[in-house]
Amino acid sequence: MNTKKLSKPAETPLKKVLILGCQGTLGQALVAEFNLPEYIVVGWDRNEADVTSAQIGRRVIAQKPDIIINATGYNAVDKAETDEAEKAKCFQLNSFTPGKLAKASKEIGAIFVNYSSDYVFRGDKIEGYAENDRPDPISVYGQSKWEGEKFVAVVGGKYYVIRPSRLFGPSDKTANAKKSFVDIMVEKKNDGKIKVVNEEEGCPTYSLDLAYFTRLLVEQKKPYGIYHGVNSGSCNWYGWAGEIFKILNKQPKLIPVLASEFPRAAKRPLYSVLLNTKTEPMRSWQEALVAYLSSLA
Repeated sequence: MNTKKLSKPAETPLKKVLILGCQGTLGQALVAEFNLPEYIVVGWDRNEADVTSAQIGRRVIAQKPDIIINATGYNAVDKAETDEAEKAKCFQLNSFTPGKLAKASKEIGAIFVNYSSDYVFRGDKIEGYAENDRPDPISVYGQSKWEGEKFVAVVGGKYYVIRPSRLFGPSDKTANAKKSFVDIMVEKKNDGKIKVVNEEEGCPTYSLDLAYFTRLLVEQKKPYGIYHGVNSGSCNWYGWAGEIFKILNKQPKLIPVLASEFPRAAKRPLYSVLLNTKTEPMRSWQEALVAYLSSLA
């Protein structure tokens, strides 16, 4: 009797993910999120790669990744308004770098993920902003993010531009790390009185949830384009602080003040709530906040 040797089913090749900015709050979350058997994760921080260099595209292409995620960016919002060198750095990181990475991604057929911001909007639409609403930034930082979105869109290819806002999560490990609002409030938990701005409505975003949201977009092969990646619901700074201290079971006296009491160089959107109309919503910001604060205990 003739027998035929059965061949083994072909194994699905591993997908290579290149994460730029791997030491930041979001970058760390992305590295952990893609740490799965089906992925090979390569993380670069500023010591491994200068994303503003002319060679960054070639270096990325040489890695032959299937997915390129840009978690780098400039976020010194007020410095960009008052210092020309800082303004140039802002546009270099938030506008030109995404454009270069988008070109490299398209050249090798890779999926490209870039992150923008709620600051691309003016902040006067109280019903909230959908993904297809036209940006109208009121700060240098917001303008740089919008320019970055446009550069990526012009290049085309397989791209996702995700807009988060008010990011919080495990601390950034980079040299110029900025503390999140949550971490600042946690440090003040034993203070007697705390002044908090009772304006500027927005959507907090937990870095771990944003990383999960990113992976789902890629794995579920959602249509390419712009997405709003924020936790469900919204609050202003005063409301957010109140929720933080309620969860921590602390009761400092919160004093609501106007934003004008803390003069800042850059204008902030007064109401920059992002609506997720294109995919499944994330859990509420309150649930995400409980998860993060519990992890600190």
